[in-house]
Parts: sequence; structure tokens; C-alpha cells
Amino acid sequence: MVSAVTARSTLAAVGGDRVRALQHVLYRAAKADPERRFHALYDKVFREDVVRRAWEQVRDNGGAAGVDAATIDDVEEYGVDRFLGELATQLRERTYRPLPARRVFIPKPGTAERRPLSIPSVRDRVVQAAVKVVLEPIFEADMLDCSFGFRPRRSVHDALQVLLDESWRGNRFVVEIDIANCFEAIPHEQLMRAVEERVCDQTVLQLVRVMLRAGVMEDGQVRRSVSGTPQGGVASPLLANVYLHRLDREWRTEQHGVLIRYCDDAVVMCRSRAQAEAALGRLRGLLADLGLSPKESKTRIVHLVEGGSGFDFLGFHHRLVRGWTPRSRHLTFLARWPSRKAVQHARDRIRQITARARLWMPVEKVVGELNRFLRGWAGFFRYGNSARALGQIRNYALTRLALFLAKRHKRRRNWGIRRIAYTPGNLGLVSLDGTVRPPRPFRDWRRPSGTEHRR
Repeated sequence: MVSAVTARSTLAAVGGDRVRALQHVLYRAAKADPERRFHALYDKVFREDVVRRAWEQVRDNGGAAGVDAATIDDVEEYGVDRFLGELATQLRERTYRPLPARRVFIPKPGTAERRPLSIPSVRDRVVQAAVKVVLEPIFEADMLDCSFGFRPRRSVHDALQVLLDESWRGNRFVVEIDIANCFEAIPHEQLMRAVEERVCDQTVLQLVRVMLRAGVMEDGQVRRSVSGTPQGGVASPLLANVYLHRLDREWRTEQHGVLIRYCDDAVVMCRSRAQAEAALGRLRGLLADLGLSPKESKTRIVHLVEGGSGFDFLGFHHRLVRGWTPRSRHLTFLARWPSRKAVQHARDRIRQITARARLWMPVEKVVGELNRFLRGWAGFFRYGNSARALGQIRNYALTRLALFLAKRHKRRRNWGIRRIAYTPGNLGLVSLDGTVRPPRPFRDWRRPSGTEHRR
């Protein structure tokens, strides 16, 4: 057990944030003893400050209503303190029972497929967030460096930096693999065994089981399955990482190459084709042991060579290219820019914002929505060799805005183009010039890289 003195010093170290102090203590205890199983956690799930922190996270993330049709605005109208107090009482008295999640299907960008999404009620999202607050630091202490998805202080760009570094080291055979229906296919019993490796508090384990078995409501029918941690739940990414950690710890980098996993999407960087084929066979075997399987349409081995086809990973297209400046023409390196799917998604979103059905809206509001989307999209893709793609998307936004203006005033498109061209600042549409930061091998992607280059 952690002493009161240690708890007080930890609280002071994190600036008086009691929830962060709790997480810090749990993380340190788990890190210090990899064999420890935690037995006194349930009272922390319904702690007032933990439940309030969970509510703040749910409120900030927004989201639609669940099967009970209650929204975040409804909770605020009802009274947040009253709502959280009643929820904490249900947890304390062990009378809490989750509702089935509302099942919807959303389109996958760039494909005709639709992804199933489960939307728990606001009440259930708060409970899941509280469970995550308590359990995440315990399991985070065990997570390995090859895992990047849905983890504190880790991001897509951290994973992409490893890709770049490994290609410079000569690992240029890439195994691509995507786990088929990962969130829906994880077996509950095996997942619970993975959770029980670190948690022996039976009340917490029962709460996790109840969350998993709540089921989903689709077409008026409640479906409960023995597998799956439905995509859309607050705790689902953490539970998926806990389960897939079993794959990470069985991996042998020196034998099969460098694994880079972002939740259910993974690549392996290998030095030779023979090693890549062995890595693919090993991945298939490990996934089979977990009751999972790769999506065959997205599983292949790619050899990174100049003029080759490259591969897509985490929204970027990666390809080996030769330097285009006098100082770098003798070098080949792994460049990246937005994938076709990512570009198509951006074009679709811009088209939605400037659709004919929105002609009644003030132009300033439409420009504001375009700017918010462009800043977010460019903010993600700027860490790459993306200047050309960003310029094309910005030009497309200008064209769509000109068409929007022309339709609004019942004029020809050229009128809209001239109106934007002759208006200082292009009606306030954000410029993306000079925002690209090309990545550098063995260098933190957050650091400025000096002179920016355009692709």
C-alpha cells in the first residue's frame, strides 16, 4: 500500500489535482510491481471527484443521445450535481445497470462500407469514463513502446516517426495488417482474463462484465453477444489495448521485425522479404490465438523502393522517394502525404459545407466552418511532405466557395471567382501556405525542422 505521506507528496507534485494524484499513485504502484493485482478499486470509481472528471470528459467530447434519448443538454437542465449524485449512489449501492447502446452505421471515408457505431447513453458514458480513469493508469504501466493508439501522451505522429526512423535503418519490407472487425470480435471471456491479470476486485470485474454484456439496440431489437467491446464506448479503446497487449508482449522484434501498432491497425518493418513473410505468419498465428483474424484485403507485404507503389497507414500515404534539392539528391527517404482516402474525405466535407441546401446561411458562417475544418485537417497533415496536397485542398475550398457565392446571387461561377479574387483575404478563407513541417529521421516531430520545403 502507498503511504499517506507518499499520497500527499504526489498530490502536491500534480498541482492539487486529486484525480491525477490518484492515477499517478496507481501507475507507480503498477510499475513498481508487474505481478501485482489490485483488489481495492471499486470505491474509487464512484468517488465524487472521479465521477465529476468523467462527466467533464463526456461533456467535452459531446456526442449523440443513446436509447433513452437523453442528451448532454438534458443533463445540464436536470442539474449536473443531482445527476452525478444519483449515479454515484447507484454505483455505491450496486444497483447500477447499463442500457443497451444505440447502434448506428456510419460510412467509412473513401469506401462503400459502413462502420457499426454503438452510442451508449450519457449516463453509461459517464460510468465508462469513471472506470477508465481508474483502470487506465494500471494497464498503462504494462503497455509496450510498439503500441500507440488511444494512449496518454502518444499520438499518430509518434507512430509515424518510428516508420521514418526504421526505414533509415534499412527496414524497407513492410507488412501491412488490419484486424478484421476487431472491436466486435474480441471474445468476452478472454478479454476478462486479460483484465484479471491486473485486477482482482470482483466488484470492478463484475461492472466491466455488465458493461460488455449490455448489448446494442438495432431495429428495435436488443442484441447481446459473447464477443466485442462495441466501437463508440468510452472504455472500448482501453479494453481493446488491454487485450491486444497480449500480441505485443509475444512479439520478438529481433526475430520478426519492428512492430508498430495503432490499436487494431499495424505494420511491421523488416529487413528482408524472408523476415517479412515470417513476420506475417507469426502475426496470423498470434491473432488466431486471440480469436481474431486479419482483414485479407488489407494484408500484404510491400517493398519500399524508389518508384514503388508505397502503402497507406494512419491517414498518410508513405513512399520511398529521392531528394529533390542539390544537397539531398543522393538520398532516398520515406516521404508521406495525405492518402487518397484522406483527400477524398476532405473534398467531401468541403462539399457538404458549401452545399446548395445551405445557400440560406450567411457567407461569413460558411467561411467560418470551412476555416475550422481546414485548420484541423491541415493541423494533422502538416507533419509530412504535404504542401502540394494542402494547396490542392485549399484551392478546392476556394472553388467551392466561389460556386456557393455564385449560386447564392444567381450568377455564373466566374462571378464568384472574381468576387473572391478581388476581396482582400479571399473573404477570410484561411491560407495554408507555410504550414508544412517535413519530418526528419531520429528527431522529435514536435521540434521545428528549420527551413520548410514544399513538395
